[in-house]
Amino acid sequence: MVELRTYTFLDSLQPQFASFIATIAGGYLPVPGQASLFIEISPGMEINRVTDIALKATDVRPGMMIVERVFGMLEVHSHSQANVRQAGAAILDALDLKPEDRIKPHVSTSQLIRNMSDYHTQLINKTRHGNMILPGQTLYIMEVAPAGYAAIAANEAEKAANINILEVRTFGSFGRFYLGGDEADMEVGYRAAEQAIADIDGREMKR
Repeated sequence: MVELRTYTFLDSLQPQFASFIATIAGGYLPVPGQASLFIEISPGMEINRVTDIALKATDVRPGMMIVERVFGMLEVHSHSQANVRQAGAAILDALDLKPEDRIKPHVSTSQLIRNMSDYHTQLINKTRHGNMILPGQTLYIMEVAPAGYAAIAANEAEKAANINILEVRTFGSFGRFYLGGDEADMEVGYRAAEQAIADIDGREMKR
């Protein structure tokens, strides 16, 4: 039996987040403005079947397919929101699932660090795949489970404010993303990220 962990639709990939996916993805690279679907399931190997269903159902392109023993994650995108929604519907229908069968996200960490020091920014910048953070700027970190929900939170933060996306991890036991920028912008951006997570319904995660 397949467990639906993450099922989240992004109506418009923001420029930085789309570019970030293109930096790390092994598949077809998205561009800003495209719609995107992140779906995460367990067991991980079943994501191959999920990918097959999506690509045969409609004209979408796979950006990422992550296969782990426990969890599997797929991202697909298209210029057509209808195509992305159709791909998601085909997956759910084949697995006999509904969107509300997904797990409601739980935020483990929501942390704002102001006036970053020189050496701290160096540590962050060495491990990021996106933009850099500069001394004196503000850093925001969110850790969320299931992992795939980090995508919509980071994308919505970029919609809301002039922030920099440093790193986004959307697979594994926990999702995690790092944002940086001026303090006033970060105050707006992190609240948008938290609200995006709060707006997602689903079944409660087993602890």
